[in-house]
Amino acid sequence: MNTGRLVRLIAVTGSVAALAACGSTSRPGASGVAPTVPPPVGVSIPVPAAAPPARHAAPPQLTGAIDGIARNFEGKFGIAIRAVDEGWTVTSPGARTRLPQQSVSKLWVALTLMDLRDQGKAKLDDPILVRPEDLTLFHQPIAMLVKGAGYQTTVGDLLTRALTHSDNTANDRLLTYVGGPRAVRAMIERKQLGDIRFGPGERLLQSKTAGLTWNQSYAAGGAFEAARSRLAPEARTAALDAYIADPPDGAAPIAIADSIARLARGELLSETSTRILIDTMGASVTGRARLRAALPAGWTIAHKTGTGQDLGGRNAGFNDVGLLTCPDGRRYAIAVMIGDTQRSMRERQELIQSVAAAVASYVGSSRG
Repeated sequence: MNTGRLVRLIAVTGSVAALAACGSTSRPGASGVAPTVPPPVGVSIPVPAAAPPARHAAPPQLTGAIDGIARNFEGKFGIAIRAVDEGWTVTSPGARTRLPQQSVSKLWVALTLMDLRDQGKAKLDDPILVRPEDLTLFHQPIAMLVKGAGYQTTVGDLLTRALTHSDNTANDRLLTYVGGPRAVRAMIERKQLGDIRFGPGERLLQSKTAGLTWNQSYAAGGAFEAARSRLAPEARTAALDAYIADPPDGAAPIAIADSIARLARGELLSETSTRILIDTMGASVTGRARLRAALPAGWTIAHKTGTGQDLGGRNAGFNDVGLLTCPDGRRYAIAVMIGDTQRSMRERQELIQSVAAAVASYVGSSRG
């Protein structure tokens, strides 16, 4: 990949913040203190009434920029941009390919929950218990609070933790609450979200991707990583290859961008539920060096990141999807998903940043 050219594109097309460590890569217990999670966010983003978007041609400037970005990155990936209010779409090759979502799939659990809320079947202040047997793996800050008989909290708190900190245990406990993977898949089908799969939950998905069979003992003390390290390299490679070839959590970037656009237009949930979900996504602390790093002052972002496992410098699943709003109120749903690459984390971050920067540049020039 021509990294220099990509960096120059970012510098020209947007104001890029200094790169910071990704929130989704930290591990619970590193400091011995559970991170503070803010209470469920208030409602602040206005949601206009649903209306069919006007049909405009995709802007040539942005189409050309995305084509150039795509030509200069090596790997399996897809880019999709949907203008929420104008109706046009810009995509790269791979935008209609199922790519691993990883924690992006937490969006569909959240959407299922809020849909149940709209039906009167769930409340965000419902009490819920997180038990030791609910613990998962990788990033689960809530694990620091789950002691003895468990941690008593609310459904709204788990939603906040799942979306803002990408907490795997919070998300899997919510998944159980809404009715499991079958309920999420039914919601995706009922709302016609398109080519989006939902996997079996964090524990089963990650263990199979690594070449392991899940054991609850893996949830504590780095046991999963230790068991994974004992596998033969050939076994891990075969498992990763199988996951990438047919990811059970695979989704087409264009389907995700379209779903986020529909959410923003108020087509998927009630007005209140839409505002709560978008505001919660807007409070995310993960992915500081992805989409948000390229946004100029005055822009806002409500998003969800996803990061998959690495093996020998190879990564399967490095994503950021969300809703970008420019200072004049125009909104753009974006999905940038890297399904398989050997490019460094810095280069993956730069790819995602360059897409946001290209959108910001287009908006700036169109206002002039």
